[in-house]
Order: sequence, then C-alpha cells, then structure tokens
Amino acid sequence: MPTTCGLCRRRVPDERLADPQAIQEHHLRPERRAESPTVMLCRPCHDQTHAVFTNEELRESYDTIEALREADRLQAYIDWIRGTNKLDIDVTTSNRVRDRR
Repeated sequence: MPTTCGLCRRRVPDERLADPQAIQEHHLRPERRAESPTVMLCRPCHDQTHAVFTNEELRESYDTIEALREADRLQAYIDWIRGTNKLDIDVTTSNRVRDRR
C-alpha cells in the first residue's frame, strides 16, 4: 500500500519504501516534541520545510499541515515536486534561515 506525503500529497509506492527514510515524521511544533502533533512527509518535503523555515517560524506560524501547504515560500517547490517521482533532492538552507539559527 502506498504512503501519501502530507505536504505534496504524492503517493510513495511500497517498492520505494525499502528506504526507511523515504517517509519521515515531521513534528509540527519543533523543539516541543512531547506535545507536538506530527505528520508524515516524504524526505524531500521534510528537507525543504526545514531549509526554508526556522524552528521558531514552524512552531509559531506553520504548526498545521494546512498552514505549510499555503505558505508562500513553499508554493513553487510544491508545484515542482508534485510533477516528479524524486525522493532525493539537493536542498540548500536559505540564508535567511541560516542567519537565524
């Protein structure tokens, strides 16, 4: 049975799930894991989310999957990733995020 990414909504077929990191648990309120709801994201979406948002931004403004799906910073990425079957992408942390860490 395929697994669907909570962000891009791509289906990841069983044969791709041999990689245990293909689908990853994302804490919607980073650094508050004990109380944080989670959502399952494909590896590229999880990596991209952490590349464009600080944990503080995720915790304060993007703590639901709906907020992440609607985030301006992710729109071009989501449009692109939905048209691929990639589970490995090169992600570069934005300078804005890097400077705030």
